[in-house]
Amino acid sequence: MKVAIINYEAGNVKSVQFALQRLGVNPIITDNHDEISSADKVIFPGVGQAKYAMEQLAKKQLDTLIPNLKQPVLGVCLGMQLMCEHSEEGNVGGLGIFKDVNVVKFSSDVKVPCIGWNALELESHFLWKDIPDESYVYFVHSYYVPDCTFAIAKTVYGSTKYTSAMQFENFSAMQFHPEKSGDIGSKMIENFLKQI
Repeated sequence: MKVAIINYEAGNVKSVQFALQRLGVNPIITDNHDEISSADKVIFPGVGQAKYAMEQLAKKQLDTLIPNLKQPVLGVCLGMQLMCEHSEEGNVGGLGIFKDVNVVKFSSDVKVPCIGWNALELESHFLWKDIPDESYVYFVHSYYVPDCTFAIAKTVYGSTKYTSAMQFENFSAMQFHPEKSGDIGSKMIENFLKQI
């Protein structure tokens, strides 16, 4: 299986690479359009600031490539937020994969950034095969996606229930870091890799 991790100078590529290697998969880390398009599975990680990340994607013309990919694609953390229509972080347009979904900042009544382990309220979905509801995973973020029709998992932080995972056609996305979430996160990545 050929797995590509998109490299655009704003992704946590090493931790994702190591998580895949623990599952016996040696991914390629690339910004090459042909390599990404020909991969069986694509992982789109992200850390840092949304506006800067979108600028890096645009420089490499990945902003036009990613929404048109046909194989299973997994967005992680900022990668998930960039798949949305717009982010308040830097007031920037996203890739528009999740239509009419906007990323907003947590209110001042909670500690920002949100860092640490939190529980998932899981919808029925192949990514959660053999994963119990209310499983804990690791989050690091200051912005979030409100509850929306694409949600396949939700999480409560303070008084806010937000979307912590989404699905649309061949695009899956997780706000949390499965690659840093122990055996539960490893099982999620494995489930993604088994997707046809």
